[in-house]
Amino acid sequence: MSESGGEQYFTEQPSSVDKRRVITVRLADREVEVETGSGVFSPEHVDQGTQVLMNECAELPATGTFLDVGCGWGPLALAMALASPEATVWAIDINERSRTLTAANAARLGLTNIVVASPDDVPADVSFDVIWSNPPIRVGKAALHEILSTWLARLTPDGEAWLVAAKHLGAPSLLTWLRELLGDSRGVERVAQSRGFHVINIGPVG
Repeated sequence: MSESGGEQYFTEQPSSVDKRRVITVRLADREVEVETGSGVFSPEHVDQGTQVLMNECAELPATGTFLDVGCGWGPLALAMALASPEATVWAIDINERSRTLTAANAARLGLTNIVVASPDDVPADVSFDVIWSNPPIRVGKAALHEILSTWLARLTPDGEAWLVAAKHLGAPSLLTWLRELLGDSRGVERVAQSRGFHVINIGPVG
């Protein structure tokens, strides 16, 4: 998805006018109001891929350290924080406006368990029990592979990751690459297909 003028949602500092709006969405089985804006991914609603991912993920642990890679305005991070208030949820995005909106939405919903950060600002010693991501497929294959290999390496041994990708944007080839990347160390399975999207689970070590 790109914004007006061809500007991409994975731009670090969007130059488009920051047009804010408040929308009502359903996250973690409740209706909430959030703020979105131009220059970020899917500003008008929770996109279909993210909806599919949230519907198909296994129940979250009550506690732990979770990660949303490419948080946008925050739907996945907010959903995780609402579902597991005792967990710590890291929300990362290269897009400065996305980070600002996610932090604002966490405050709006009274969520104090979300840490919003640039990818480069996540301490090297932090590992993750759960990763959810609707990754930025349009950033290009090489960049996408770098992003995913970086963060999947931060999973704890018992941790799991859940990814969603559109079939027409290369979900089958992404599944193949993930299996090659992880070899026999972790199971990699397509666990669901819905509305043209594939949900991929990366399981615990062993």
